[in-house]
Amino acid sequence: MSTQLSGLARRLVADALLSEEQALHSLVQSRQEKLPLVSYLVREKKARAADLALRVAEEFGDPVLDLAALSPAHLPKGLVDPKLVEKHRMVPIFRRGSRLFVATSDPTNLQALEDFRFASGLNIETVIVEDDKLQALIERLTSEAEGGAFKDLDDSLDNIGVASDGAAADDGGDTAADDAPVVRFVNKLLLDAIKSGSSDLHFEPYEKVYRVRFRQDGILREIANPPINIAGKIAARLKVMAQLDISERRVPQDGRIKLKVSKTRAIDFRVNTCPTLFGEKIVLRILDPDSAKLGIDALGYEAEQKQLYLDALEKPQGMILVTGPTGSGKTVSLYTGVNILNTPERNISTAEDPVEINLEGINQVNVNTKTGMDFSAALKAFLRQDPDVILVGEIRDLETASIAVKAAQTGHLVLSTLHTNSAPETLTRLRNMGVPSFNIATSVILIIAQRLARRLCEHCKQPTAVPESSLRQMGFSDADIATGFTVFAPTGCDKCNNGYKGRVGIYEVVKITDAIARIIMDEGNSIEIADQCRKEGFNDLSRSGLVKVMQGVTSLEEVNRVTSG
Repeated sequence: MSTQLSGLARRLVADALLSEEQALHSLVQSRQEKLPLVSYLVREKKARAADLALRVAEEFGDPVLDLAALSPAHLPKGLVDPKLVEKHRMVPIFRRGSRLFVATSDPTNLQALEDFRFASGLNIETVIVEDDKLQALIERLTSEAEGGAFKDLDDSLDNIGVASDGAAADDGGDTAADDAPVVRFVNKLLLDAIKSGSSDLHFEPYEKVYRVRFRQDGILREIANPPINIAGKIAARLKVMAQLDISERRVPQDGRIKLKVSKTRAIDFRVNTCPTLFGEKIVLRILDPDSAKLGIDALGYEAEQKQLYLDALEKPQGMILVTGPTGSGKTVSLYTGVNILNTPERNISTAEDPVEINLEGINQVNVNTKTGMDFSAALKAFLRQDPDVILVGEIRDLETASIAVKAAQTGHLVLSTLHTNSAPETLTRLRNMGVPSFNIATSVILIIAQRLARRLCEHCKQPTAVPESSLRQMGFSDADIATGFTVFAPTGCDKCNNGYKGRVGIYEVVKITDAIARIIMDEGNSIEIADQCRKEGFNDLSRSGLVKVMQGVTSLEEVNRVTSG
């Protein structure tokens, strides 16, 4: 028998439930899918759940129980969080003194046993049950728990009702009751997105399927495939929640959903609809006010970069520009700076399209081009209201740029964003927009170019060997290599997404020094400016990413993904 087989897999081969080849293949597949071996075998119908339960019990010396003999109503309540039940696929079935007996099909999950012991304060004893019956019980318990949660959630929504009769009739529904499952389904997705730390939700209709995806740590992942025949009801429900016109399907619409997740915390969703070939695609962006209050230390700046940003924020006038592609964290960087400046002594005004996060003590204006309230109009109004700090959501045209530059030259601190790839390119972009070089050199004081890279999971990241020649090719210096740093790679576990959990900023922070200002006034290009930045010791994005690799925060592959090009 293969030496690669051990424990339960070896037992199943010995008892002729599986061939050696089947056992090896199943082990590899179950590990890749992060499933217990028993669950994988039952799902793929390679063995009967009852036979597997008997073999597991014999192999590990645990008793076997038929879950059909238990009534869910008599199970102990409140001993562990339902999330733990769903995560670890273990169910408390009864308590005897200081011992809690839990039903499981996989007694090898020691972390699950420890989590249950910690949550309950009791000693944990395992009882083996059939995997398919266990799954059915967990789904029933989860459904019951969510039913109560959704009722509370529906009661706590601001200005949101269940899908109206108009919405139901519009999409072919007969009664309000017909929409209740859709209401619960949509609410569950919103809650799941918040819990998982997602940034966006995509609801996408196609000819034969309907797809729901979450963007988690910058990567889109498919979450659900509801029946295509309820696509209209899902769209109607979301549009009602966002207070949009449910009868209008021909043009895009923008709206907002406010969701109270507790008495003290509310989450906003920015909603956009877009007509596609097979219906309306709806995208929700999660706007969490807490993300703007993390503090500058949580964003991932290196010590010298953080100090450059703080020093610039202390200046009485000048322009701070944050650049990068959509989804690179520019808004959080700007709001973090504004939060630092937000004191009773300062008058702060912002013009945004739209206002993403409401901040108390700051005058925030929604740009609306239909009414003539564009960025330049908002800036002109701000300058007549005795401002100290002005935030412009984005510099898109020469008029906005010119007003922002003049404001920065006349005693105001201006913060804004541009869609450019690096700090040097930002300076040449302003010049290409028509801003005179002299005005750029005398107004811009700091540029932050940034990307968001996925953080390696602290629980499962593994050291990986990389030849020195490859490290040099990637940009590491001999001095870096001499430090003997360790390169880590993603592995994947039940606490992360494919080896990554959360994101960290990678920054290029450039202070406009006298030497850089002279290059700007001499009409120097971005290459000349970049060379001077290196001479003055400002790390570019690639170098900042390599520093994060040396610190063990992220992987080489991730740095290449977000900084290449």
